[in-house]
Amino acid sequence: MADSQAQGSVAIDVAGASLVDVAGFIDQQPVGGFQIKLLLICASVLFLDGFDTTAIGFVAPSLAKEWSLTKSALGPVFSAGLFGLMIGALLFGPLADRVGRKKIIIFSTLAFGIGTLATALVQDVNTLLVIRFLTGLGLGGAMPNTVAMTSEFSPHRRRATMVMIMFCGFSLGAALGGLLAAALIPQFGWRSVFVVGGAAPLLLVSILAFQLPESVRFLALTGRAHARVAQLLGLISPTASFAPGTQFVVNEPALPGIPVQHLFRDGRTLVTLLLWVVFFMSLLDIYFLANWLPTVLNDLGASVSVAAVIGSMLQVGGVVGTFALGSVIDRFSFRALALVYFIAVFAVGAIGQLGHSVIFVSMAIFAAGFCIVGGQIAANALAAGFYPTSVRATGVGWALGIGRVGSIVGPLVGGVLLTAKWSTGSVFLAAATAAMCASLAAFSLSRLAGMSGGKSADQPSSIDATMRPATTST
Repeated sequence: MADSQAQGSVAIDVAGASLVDVAGFIDQQPVGGFQIKLLLICASVLFLDGFDTTAIGFVAPSLAKEWSLTKSALGPVFSAGLFGLMIGALLFGPLADRVGRKKIIIFSTLAFGIGTLATALVQDVNTLLVIRFLTGLGLGGAMPNTVAMTSEFSPHRRRATMVMIMFCGFSLGAALGGLLAAALIPQFGWRSVFVVGGAAPLLLVSILAFQLPESVRFLALTGRAHARVAQLLGLISPTASFAPGTQFVVNEPALPGIPVQHLFRDGRTLVTLLLWVVFFMSLLDIYFLANWLPTVLNDLGASVSVAAVIGSMLQVGGVVGTFALGSVIDRFSFRALALVYFIAVFAVGAIGQLGHSVIFVSMAIFAAGFCIVGGQIAANALAAGFYPTSVRATGVGWALGIGRVGSIVGPLVGGVLLTAKWSTGSVFLAAATAAMCASLAAFSLSRLAGMSGGKSADQPSSIDATMRPATTST
């Protein structure tokens, strides 16, 4: 290990070292310019991911009017993209744990950019369903890998905050979708939203190719790229120096074989399943609200543009919630998450009672976004900290993938309830029960964390006593 360490924020002097623990090195450094730049690059990917994911909800009223579609017909349109997101997360998370985060992030960004551009050209519902599914594959692949990438470059004490700030890119992109739709649709029609949303990712791909590094922990775990690992650690701490031949290790198991099976080994099963409940219920609510709020508000008398602006408050609240909750989640973990989702029960229920007042319904939607969107982003960060490097993208990807089942169910259930003539108040009370389920699952996770010290995969113990680092290194 390192022969000497400087105190405080001074970089480690490892000039005479033969082995360097990458996680330990990163944990001893302050967050610097290189990590902030990486965060912003990953946030840019999620910014466009959020825009393209939610754009269909904001254009839905105009699209339905042009094609004479009923509300029930819109449900499958919403869910097709979300189904693609689910498959993309389930496939590309494990693949990234084998081939690297960078390749999958670039491929996913290229895929959803092309798919979004193609959406602007469709002329019928069946083609739209296929294109939205294919676009969703790229959207689903980008998210878990940007989470894993940011997590693996962040010191433990700031990991949740860094991941949550990065994930704000998604919420900002989703919010911009509403604002841009409000500006573009009256002038250029709904297709213009997808032209903008498709061109931007294609421009970003070239930046990613040259500016996005591979995960330093992933490289160290392979044991084949010591020079590149040294270079990246030097960017994290410019005053650090490494002797020629220094070996870089990650004190975690390599976990060979099928990555998914390791989510249920070494005592990870219970926490994995509880995380899936949190993600399922949280994403059910988010996509129910994101897809149906503009249409419901339009039915209550708001114009398409006004409904889009009010609906965007969901993501604005999510951004504010993310910044407000970051340090709280780093300190209190799942206890804070359980409380946030409990407050969301009342915020989501209030939306249905306040729909005829622009001011009050905007406040309720903002509060729901603060808790539900902010809570989901916190759950992403906590999941990334729970799993070891070898299966981190798999763990986050599968949690998101299972959560996407909820995101598919949410819009479909909303369509069924509205078609069945449920009152607006009853529909949103039903949505509030999902937030309650997420709160109960997070509370259960907090109890497990309390029994084991609540530490992450690269700490001496984890959320349950089984998530400890391996005693061997690669």
